[in-house]
Amino acid sequence: MAGITGIFAPGKKKEVEKMLNKISHRGLKGKAILELKEATLGVVWPALYEPSLARWKKEKMVKDDRGTDHFALARVREKEPELKRDYIGVAPLYYIFNEKGDLCFSSEVKGLLSYGRKIKEMPPGSFFYKEKVNPYFRWKKLPLFRGELKIVAQKLRDKLSKAVKKRIKSNPAGSLLSGGLDSSVVASLARPRVQKMYTFSVGVEDAPDLYYAREMAKFIGSEHREIVVDLEGMLEVLPKVIYHLESFDAPLVRSSIINYMVANLASDYVPEVFSGEGGDELFAGYDYLKSLNKDRLPQELRDITFSLHNTALQRVDRCASAHGIVAQVPFLDQEIVDYAFQIPVDLKIKNGVEKWILRKAVEDLLPEEILWREKSKFWQGAGVEELLYQYAEENITDEDFGKERVLPNGWVLRSKEELMYYRIFRDFFGELQDLSWMGRTKVKE
Repeated sequence: MAGITGIFAPGKKKEVEKMLNKISHRGLKGKAILELKEATLGVVWPALYEPSLARWKKEKMVKDDRGTDHFALARVREKEPELKRDYIGVAPLYYIFNEKGDLCFSSEVKGLLSYGRKIKEMPPGSFFYKEKVNPYFRWKKLPLFRGELKIVAQKLRDKLSKAVKKRIKSNPAGSLLSGGLDSSVVASLARPRVQKMYTFSVGVEDAPDLYYAREMAKFIGSEHREIVVDLEGMLEVLPKVIYHLESFDAPLVRSSIINYMVANLASDYVPEVFSGEGGDELFAGYDYLKSLNKDRLPQELRDITFSLHNTALQRVDRCASAHGIVAQVPFLDQEIVDYAFQIPVDLKIKNGVEKWILRKAVEDLLPEEILWREKSKFWQGAGVEELLYQYAEENITDEDFGKERVLPNGWVLRSKEELMYYRIFRDFFGELQDLSWMGRTKVKE
C-alpha cells in the first residue's frame, strides 16, 4: 500500500515533494523522487514494501504494488505518459492536467488539489496512454459450474486458501475481525500459516460484533485486541476520517469510523491486516438481494462487485494507509472473482440463507454460531448507526438541511447525517463543482 505521485514533466522535484507530503502517511518507512528527462515521479512506502528504485528508474516507473493482481502504476512508455490500475480497483489512482497541460497523478485526491478541481479517477481495469483511457480488462461471462456440490465447495475453499497464503508477508500477521462470516473465514485460513496471529475489533459497548469477534478469536487462538468506543470518541476522530477517506457519503463514512479506529489499533502490532471485503458482493450477502428475481441476481452481483473501487475499497485503502499499514483483500483475488461468477446463484442464496455455498465451503473452519450468523452491516454490528444519525438529527435544523442539501454539482444529500459529513469535507477540500471521481453507496430500497 505505497503512495505514488508525480508530474509528467522534468524538473518538478519541488512540486512532487509537496505532493508526496500530502500522502506521506501511506509510506512511513521511505520516500524517493525519480527525476527523469520526461517526468518527475515520487513514491512513499510502508514497512512491508521495498521498491526496486534502481530498476524503477531504469524502467521510468513508480508503482503501488500489493504483490499480487492489485496495483497502480505510472511510467514513461515510449516517451508518453502511462497510468494503469488493477482490474477491480483495490489500489487507488487519480489524475489531473495542470495549467500547462502536464499530466499529474496521485494515489489520493489531496495530492492533486493544488493543480485544480477537475480531478479524474483512473478507472479500474484501464490504462491511460497517448491521451486516452483504454480498458485492458473486460469481464467475460463464464459458463456456470455445474459440478457436484462437494466439488464446487472444495474448489472454492482451495482458491480462498491460496489467495490468503500468497498475501501473507509478515509474521506475526493481523486480521480485522468483526465476527461476521467473511472476516472470520479469512482469519481462520491465515491463522495456521503464521506463528502468531493478531485479530482486531472495535464497537460500542455490548455491540454484537465485539462478542462474536471474541468467540472467533478464542476458536482460532489469536491474540485479540479490541476497542470499546462511544459517541464522543467517534466524533473526535470524525474529521480525520473524512480527511483521509476523501468522501462524505454517509454509509461509507459511518463504516470508515470503525475501520479507521481498528486500523489505528492494528498499527501498534502488525504492518499488514487482512480484510473480508468483497465476500458479500461475490456471494450475495446483502438482505435486499433475496428479494430480486433470480434472473436479475447475477447482473446485480457483478454491478456491486465492480462498483467497489470508489466506495468500500476506498474505505479499506484509506483507513489502513492513514496509519501506514497494508490491507489485503483476498476475496478479490481475480481467480476467486472469476470462479464466484461461475457459481450458480441458487447456491449463493439457498432456502433464504445468503452466502450458502461459502458457508458450506468453510463449515469445518468456524464455530456454528458464526458460520450461520445472519448478515449485519459493518456499522450496525459495531453499534454505530443510531448514535451518529441521532446526533446529526439533534444538531442540524430542518431549515439548515433544506438550505444546504443541494450541492453545487447538483447532488442531493440524503440525510442530516450526510450534511454533517459534507460540512467537514468542505472545510478540508473546498466546495467542489466536479465530484465525478467520488463514489456514492447504492441505496437499497
